[in-house]
Amino acid sequence: MFDTMVLTKAVAAFCGALLIFLLGNWAASGLYVPGNAGAEQAFIIDTGADDADDAEPVAELSFEEAYEIADASAGSRLWSQCRACHALEEGRNGVGPYLHGVVNREIAAVDGFNYSGALSQAGDAWTPEVLSEFLLNPNALTPGTSMSYRGMPSAEDRANLIAYIESES
Repeated sequence: MFDTMVLTKAVAAFCGALLIFLLGNWAASGLYVPGNAGAEQAFIIDTGADDADDAEPVAELSFEEAYEIADASAGSRLWSQCRACHALEEGRNGVGPYLHGVVNREIAAVDGFNYSGALSQAGDAWTPEVLSEFLLNPNALTPGTSMSYRGMPSAEDRANLIAYIESES
């Protein structure tokens, strides 16, 4: 089936296709790359961006500071990330347990929900600080948890979300 002529045709087809792609690249470079692409800039427009780099960086709030000034209405938009698995109505479990009254509630205390054993590593109660640490990275606080959430890096967002959950309870 594979004789010398078939093999020669296959190699010739490959080489021909490669040649067409190389010629296409050469033509595109000639059309779209300007001739002075490697030259230095003729002039510079000052946008003030260098001044902004010299400014003092804004320090991010700690969770405790963010929780003191937390905005529950801003947390309502963040609730959509939790709504897929949790409910705020008491007694209505979903994929995850209901979160009504979760702030300062004992960990793994919802009757009728089958928790993973990893939550015992989080502590005794869902204080705002423990909730924040859990929301930052659930797998870091409780390795082996069945909650597959990637985490919420912003302390301000975590504080707003916890304030929203607490206000809705």
